Amino acid sequence: MSAKTALISIICQDSAGLIADVTGRLYDLGVNLGDTTFAVLGGGAEFTLVGKLPDDVTLAEVEEELRALPLLKDAQLTVAPFTFRESHDQSAHITHRIELTGDDSPGLIARLSEAFRPMGANIVRLNSESVPSASGARFLLRMAVSVPENKAAVCMATVANTAGQMNLTCRWQQVG
Repeated sequence: MSAKTALISIICQDSAGLIADVTGRLYDLGVNLGDTTFAVLGGGAEFTLVGKLPDDVTLAEVEEELRALPLLKDAQLTVAPFTFRESHDQSAHITHRIELTGDDSPGLIARLSEAFRPMGANIVRLNSESVPSASGARFLLRMAVSVPENKAAVCMATVANTAGQMNLTCRWQQVG
């Protein structure tokens, strides 16, 4: 039997030690972690990772071991086969980091993300927060994107213009 790749998805209450407990248990099982994301969502947490299982460990065993962790007692937990390629292609190579701030309003992420499609750019990571402020809800959006080199200048100008139309402040930096 060959090694299997699993997608492990956890939604649970946020707690100190959550990442240590989960990754420690996976290490004990011999699971090799690949791409991993973690985010606090209100009072909850979302933890998703791709893991390569050793030949002698099943998906069901991984799920059983994780469910036994006290911090995951009431978690929504899924351990399923990961059927996609394990490594990134060029469209996931981060070329720019963008940060947008301003007053929150419906449709911000939709309008801003639409600016990337005509450029052939790909959003690799996205994180947004809406935080109460004296003027209402304050919006913070951070994106890591992959932009074709020959489209970078026009893409960043388009994003900044779109943000400006929405009364958002836009900062970006080129990376790698």
